[in-house]
Amino acid sequence: MSRLRGGESVYSFEGSLISRSLPIDPPSFLSVIRSSDTPRTVWSTPEQASETGGTTVVGNGAAAVLRADGSDRFMTIRERATDLFTNSDVDTDAEAARPRLFGGFAFHDDHASRAPWSGFPGAQFVLPRIQITWKDDRAWLTVNTVGESQRGIEEYLTDATQWLSSLSTSGENSDPPGIADRERATDRDDWRAAVEASVEQIRVGALRKVVLAQALRATLADELSVPDTLARLRETYPDCFGFLIDALDGAHFLGATPERLVSLRGRTVETGALAGTTGRGDTPEEDEWLARELLSSEKDNHEHDLVVEAIREQLEPLSTTITTDERRIRRLATVQHLETPLSAELTRDEHILSLVEALHPTPAVGGLPPDRALATIRTTEPFERGWYAAPVGWFDADGNGTFAVALRSAVTARDVVTLFAGVGIVADSDPDREWDEVQLKYRPVLDALE
Repeated sequence: MSRLRGGESVYSFEGSLISRSLPIDPPSFLSVIRSSDTPRTVWSTPEQASETGGTTVVGNGAAAVLRADGSDRFMTIRERATDLFTNSDVDTDAEAARPRLFGGFAFHDDHASRAPWSGFPGAQFVLPRIQITWKDDRAWLTVNTVGESQRGIEEYLTDATQWLSSLSTSGENSDPPGIADRERATDRDDWRAAVEASVEQIRVGALRKVVLAQALRATLADELSVPDTLARLRETYPDCFGFLIDALDGAHFLGATPERLVSLRGRTVETGALAGTTGRGDTPEEDEWLARELLSSEKDNHEHDLVVEAIREQLEPLSTTITTDERRIRRLATVQHLETPLSAELTRDEHILSLVEALHPTPAVGGLPPDRALATIRTTEPFERGWYAAPVGWFDADGNGTFAVALRSAVTARDVVTLFAGVGIVADSDPDREWDEVQLKYRPVLDALE
């Protein structure tokens, strides 16, 4: 049996991974996640995502947990995953039901695991003990063990089947908990000073762009149901990546992000730029007017161009071809973004984590030049970003996977939820306009709580 060694932060692997799966009648998402053991993992792709077909996965408990810290956390997780998957015994006819590792990384190399990020290391990935996968109109049950016998895995599969049969076939959301109090990490005067200082650095050539964020600490009026909050986010934002990652000490990180960092299947890479934001109109006519204003905005297009340029530069050393699609408007419930999809064909086989490390942080969440922007973020923001704006996602034994950028997100522990949102600062940024944009980006999680 895999176990956590005393005083260490990674499971030992005394034996091989065994995985079995079978098709099942699609169960209720809420019923599954409500009755799952921690650490739970949830991953859902946008409904219109052609390469994934609108896949949702819920992980119940852990067969193994990989954790790492520091600047080498990407490589450390990859090496430990290779150890885990080596000589594995996987029996499934459905690609969607194959065992995967789910998790993510901290934004900064020197991430500090302190409140509100207590329990979240520099990287954490979970191989679920029980994995329920929905894809299109089908569903599968997958059971994973490490160091168990063939007989043991069959017993787990029987137990998991009985657990599923005991669940309700439907689930209704509870009422949101409401918010009793709010506390900003950055007040308006400090924000104005930070933006003006960053603009001055850009004008003198020390920076080209920097993304500054805010944090909002919300004390809840009633008990929080993490499953129900996530379900509300998924319902309101079906065209986003939904995620939930449990820390090992009871904290939770969840969100519904519109931004994919990278997907890898074989040698085909899918990524894109998402930068430049405006609100939604009260009427279709106002909505279209706002979209046209965004498409013609010199400031927003300049910010967007920096992101597209940087992604291409990061992919070029690894790729034979890179394709940039036409710029378009990405509409969400509360905001509209400029979006440019990009794809590439790699020159050789790569692991998804190599691409994640190469692309993080994109200028959409960090800035340019990267080192100077990250230093500015560290000295300007009066809070720990933790996993906000960092890569979250999954990968499998072949090194394929999908990662998103953890935006429209919050970390929660007991009756406190801390929300994060940021904006890109360029030469002609206005502090008040950027403040208003941050408030728009809080709305997805706030609406799920209020």
